[in-house]
Amino acid sequence: MREVQTKFIFITGGVVSSLGKGVTTAALGRLLKARGKKVSILKIDPYINIDPGTMNPYEHGEVFVTADGAETDQDLGHYERFIDEELIHESNFTTGQIYQSLIDAERRGDFLGKTVEEVPHVTNEIIRRIHAAAEKTKAEVLLVELGSTLGDIKGMAFLEAFRILRHKEGRDNCLSVHVTLLPHLNTTGELKTRPAQYSVRDLRSYGLPTNVLVARADKDISDEVLDKLSITCDIDREAIVPMSTTKNIYDVPVRLEQRGLGEYIDKKLGLGGTTSNLKEWAGMVEKIEKLKHEQDLEIAIVGKYVELTDAYISVSEAVKSAGLAHDRGVKIRWVNAEDIEKEGPRLLDGVNGVVVPGGFGDRGIEGKIMTANWCRENKVPYLGLCLGMQVLTIEFARHVLGEETANSAEFDPKTKHPVIHLMEAQQSVYTKGGTMRLGNYPCKLIDGSLAKEAYGEDEIEERHRHRYEFNNEYREQLENAGLRVAGTTPDDVLVEIVEVKDHPFMVGSQFHPEFKSRPNRAHPLFNAFVGAAIKKTAPSTTRTAKKKAL
Repeated sequence: MREVQTKFIFITGGVVSSLGKGVTTAALGRLLKARGKKVSILKIDPYINIDPGTMNPYEHGEVFVTADGAETDQDLGHYERFIDEELIHESNFTTGQIYQSLIDAERRGDFLGKTVEEVPHVTNEIIRRIHAAAEKTKAEVLLVELGSTLGDIKGMAFLEAFRILRHKEGRDNCLSVHVTLLPHLNTTGELKTRPAQYSVRDLRSYGLPTNVLVARADKDISDEVLDKLSITCDIDREAIVPMSTTKNIYDVPVRLEQRGLGEYIDKKLGLGGTTSNLKEWAGMVEKIEKLKHEQDLEIAIVGKYVELTDAYISVSEAVKSAGLAHDRGVKIRWVNAEDIEKEGPRLLDGVNGVVVPGGFGDRGIEGKIMTANWCRENKVPYLGLCLGMQVLTIEFARHVLGEETANSAEFDPKTKHPVIHLMEAQQSVYTKGGTMRLGNYPCKLIDGSLAKEAYGEDEIEERHRHRYEFNNEYREQLENAGLRVAGTTPDDVLVEIVEVKDHPFMVGSQFHPEFKSRPNRAHPLFNAFVGAAIKKTAPSTTRTAKKKAL
């Protein structure tokens, strides 16, 4: 029995993918939280993978890690940034998890020899997991986003589960939101509504009437088009919400509220007629818009998946949020680490600071090491995240400590100087999925460090996702050479943060601070990094070369 009578909002997408369904879901969450409701969000991914943890970022984008150590869809990052609530393992599940759970149960004999079928067994497991998310988060309103596009075979069981859940919970306790595309034809200059009509009709055929229709388009949507959608789709006119493309995703809750959607949902779900308080959020949006025209601070993000910037979405959002905290507009320069290997660090000319984010594998590693070297020698602010911290350590060991073959055992298992090595707890781990050091772990900060100054606390908790760690056999040597260990686990065993002493800001964290950044509350490390970048105009490689020549 749930302690709270949860209301459920099901969000589906139609016509095409990549409509911004995740942002719409996150925005709805912010809308309801602004009305004083306890909100949580669940993302369903209908693929066979157990989770995105082993998927190539080009396939899936960023892997977001929750505080309790789940490797999840990147949309959970949007959710956390919008509703400012920590999500949990139960906030994301996949078809793979459903099937694995049922197959394991069948092998144990839990079904007593019965035939296991899509209905009722798969649908019951889906409903069980939705209820688990509601119970664990104690949500008054749980938003449930279904990935993929209506009509995909992989989504059918989930739609049936929504229908059953709606029947069991009562229609007054459930709401269906459908996000769909209005294509624009240049030849006629029209936005076409027929695909949206078909999409709503198909959803109805699954037993799910559309209560709210979010109409997406790259053009402004006229009242005439909205009236037509209301009539042809049989949806209340006030529940047809136009949403033209915006470059500022944080503006979406404000636009939805202005369209009266918050009040409509409140009324339909019987939430008590609460009033909205989006004043602070709207002020943040206004500030973002103002700073867009003043992007005089340029930060480079050096990675190997930069062609798909979603692979580093939490990192780029954390950088921008820190800029916002300093009243500065930030321009992101995306730099491929492999291009630095070919062309040298001249690709970083003129940037005010550099972030090297997390990753796996040896592709582009030497380019990242060259980046760390350039930042250290030119006193350019550097923030290394997970792998970026390990790269900092390798570079320092090679060029300051003088161990030219220093490396990570991940990239060179035979290296004579493995300044980064496999964690002891990982020595007997052979499976890949969900087996890393994941989630929140404590870290004690060292007095006199930049990290301690940034956080203003003695001990912190941050989210991790790694197998390799700083090798303590080299700790004394590296510290004597000028590398400060600024944070460790409380037992002083695992190095969590390193800093270069003779540098304005060269900091690497083994954890991922980007996951805890919020648009209206910058993360302390990113805040300190951007503060240092504001004070520094980076030299170009050309100027550095001339200086050496003299």
